[in-house]
Amino acid sequence: MSNGDIFVGEIIGTAILILFGAGVCAAVTLRYSKARASGWVVIAFGWGFGVLAGAYTAAPLSGGHLNPAVTLGIAVDTGEWGKVWVYVLGQFVGAMIGAALAYLTYFAQFQANVRKSGTTEGTADEPVPTLGVFSTIPEIRNPVANLLTEIIATVGLVLPILAFGLTEGLGESGTQVLIVSLLVVGIGLSLGGPTGYAINPARDLGPRVVHTFLPIPNKGTSDWGYAWVPVVGPLIGGAIAGLVYNAAF
Repeated sequence: MSNGDIFVGEIIGTAILILFGAGVCAAVTLRYSKARASGWVVIAFGWGFGVLAGAYTAAPLSGGHLNPAVTLGIAVDTGEWGKVWVYVLGQFVGAMIGAALAYLTYFAQFQANVRKSGTTEGTADEPVPTLGVFSTIPEIRNPVANLLTEIIATVGLVLPILAFGLTEGLGESGTQVLIVSLLVVGIGLSLGGPTGYAINPARDLGPRVVHTFLPIPNKGTSDWGYAWVPVVGPLIGGAIAGLVYNAAF
């Protein structure tokens, strides 16, 4: 695979991933969405389908990593580092594009996120905080616990992905991506409660940058004080998964 193919493939695939993922978060979170308050199960499956669509689309060009933690785990296992920067750069660019597309898709809902007070209609509900549409927010803010959660959840992602490569026929049949997407749904349902399961530095940091600059009414904070956790945790988890896989398999 050429650097150009990898870069373009990761941009397109990650953009699709984030469009679906941020899109389902917007659908469940924002006022005036038909899917409002439809719940965590919907979010978990939305992200899983995002992985499915993004990875299948990117696979012919780049292999469809879509995640720096996956790229790092593969590099730690194989010792091949030359193209890591191309993958990671494409993933971050794609994540920002996907976040912007999700914003445009729900533009009217974001614009309606305005507090109206002192009118003849009375005081409307408080504006909906919007960061959770784009990036993760811990349910209990404890940096050590949050970091540990992200490390464990990312090992739970990357180690099986590496092991799937040993399962004869998965790659050839094209079902490997389907299995990975179901794995992401399972991680969301089982391990996503504490932090919102970033398990992907690009998935969290790229959209957080976009949230910072988008002109969303009453958007609230972008919470940069927490932003290091969903970046460092998945990278540590990806590296651990690569080491474990290399040693055990």
